[in-house]
Amino acid sequence: MSAEVVILSKGPDDLDEAVKAIIEVGKATNIWLFMGQMGAGKTTLIKAICGTLQVLDEVNSPTFSIVNEYLTVTDDTLYHFDFYRLENEEEAYNIGIEEYFYSGNTCMLEWPERVEGLLPDNFLRIDITENTDQSRTIKLTMYG
Repeated sequence: MSAEVVILSKGPDDLDEAVKAIIEVGKATNIWLFMGQMGAGKTTLIKAICGTLQVLDEVNSPTFSIVNEYLTVTDDTLYHFDFYRLENEEEAYNIGIEEYFYSGNTCMLEWPERVEGLLPDNFLRIDITENTDQSRTIKLTMYG
């Protein structure tokens, strides 16, 4: 584990600093874990990241499809996972999760704790905490 980066975001229109930091720190790995309670802003933050990375597709939470694939203007592929509905890790294994993780493409995971046993050793953990004033504390921690 390396040093942490902590950012305070006052709202959805105030995510530039967090997005820049995530993209910069995230260069060291292709696995980005988004941690936070329901409604903390995981999908909102992923949408902002995809906007900065110039994703051509509409960005939505893949709650029912489990994974969405996005293409950027530079022909890069990003994968967005939502594991909330998974009953067990075997379901993720059955969709070929390891192929995604080891593809070299950026994988953004919501509810990664549901596939904890399948995660590579090297990943960026992004913790989003909702504060009492509705702002968010976003903490980045690199593992591996």
